[in-house]
Amino acid sequence: MPDGIQHNQSFIDKIGPGLVTGASDDDPSGIATYSQAGAAFGFATLWTAWFTFPLMASMQEMCARIGLVTSSGLTGVLKKYYSKSLLYLMILACFPAITLNIGADIAGMGAVANLLFPEIHAGIFSAFFTVLLLLFIIYLPYRKLARLLKWLCLALFSYLIVPFLVGVDWLDVLESAVFPDLQMDKSYLLILVAVLGTTISPYMFFWQTSMEVEEKQQRSLVVDKKMLSEMRTDVDFGMLFSCLVMFFIMLTTGAILHPNGITQIETVEQAARALLPLAGANAYWLFAIGIIGTGFLAIPVLAGSLSYITSETFGWTEGLDKKFHEAKGFYVVMICAVFVALLINFIGISPVQSLLYTAVLYGLTSPIMIVIILHISNNATIMGDFTNRWYSNLLGVITFLLMTSAAIALIWTTFFND
Repeated sequence: MPDGIQHNQSFIDKIGPGLVTGASDDDPSGIATYSQAGAAFGFATLWTAWFTFPLMASMQEMCARIGLVTSSGLTGVLKKYYSKSLLYLMILACFPAITLNIGADIAGMGAVANLLFPEIHAGIFSAFFTVLLLLFIIYLPYRKLARLLKWLCLALFSYLIVPFLVGVDWLDVLESAVFPDLQMDKSYLLILVAVLGTTISPYMFFWQTSMEVEEKQQRSLVVDKKMLSEMRTDVDFGMLFSCLVMFFIMLTTGAILHPNGITQIETVEQAARALLPLAGANAYWLFAIGIIGTGFLAIPVLAGSLSYITSETFGWTEGLDKKFHEAKGFYVVMICAVFVALLINFIGISPVQSLLYTAVLYGLTSPIMIVIILHISNNATIMGDFTNRWYSNLLGVITFLLMTSAAIALIWTTFFND
């Protein structure tokens, strides 16, 4: 076999949990946030893509390293080394936030599918997608599910194509991306808060850690410098891919919607519907199909995070490599979370409300989780010789300060600012 092909296969084999985690961050809920940023401010928020990349990569690398070194998920480490009250507080905040996030994603998938096929009700699509997702999760072995999730990442390439189907001033794009256009405006600051909350979410911490444990067990890996280097390549590639997709979604809506006076986008179906008369059918279909594809990618990650959190807390058998009868509690949590999320859409809570509640809960938990991850990563008792390097701590502290500021701003504007 030629060296080039061997090299490419080797690279593909190295990427996995990091790529899936990064791609899942561009879920339908995230797409709604990025679409709103582009529609409201044009290219003025493009710089956030490169700005958030090192912060995301640093936090996810710490989580991945914790999983590889301890052979335990983040919840398991918390349970073993920290106060149970802290553990239960995290569960109390994460469970409703992640469930609401799943609900918003399911609603977004159903609504967009309804745009493509108006004769079928959005609720029917949402229920169909829910059942199909659960069948994939329950019946596919871990290796096949992991491979499927990798391929689903290709759905995100649709957002990289859309801008090339319409006229874009690439010099203007480059200038906006390189030189931040900071605006001391309440709505602009709020969209920055929303982007931060979307890109750095607690569920990603739990999922990344647990997936590294799964990979280690499946491949019988031994923790050494080479393996950690491969892990960092995977995480960096995944977070870069996530930020690239975020950039192009903002670019698409900033280039098409904003100049045409469409500055208020609250849901993904609004973004897709607005593109049709302005960008044409091809851009519309690519954008819509991308939303459905990212939902199929993100919901197993969100629901799986809840299952890992719950199973590790109560000492249940866990893992996507287990069959249903071997880890009933693990899969029952996932099934319940997804069905509860589906029901949310039928009890009067809109996707926009779900996103608001999710943002507030994520905003409360993210700074605390970042501090915990930093403490674990610097604890030689837990990490041995694989504690943080200085630049990981620097990026972690910057992330903590930004997320704390974002949480304060979000809570203040949500509850105290008339």
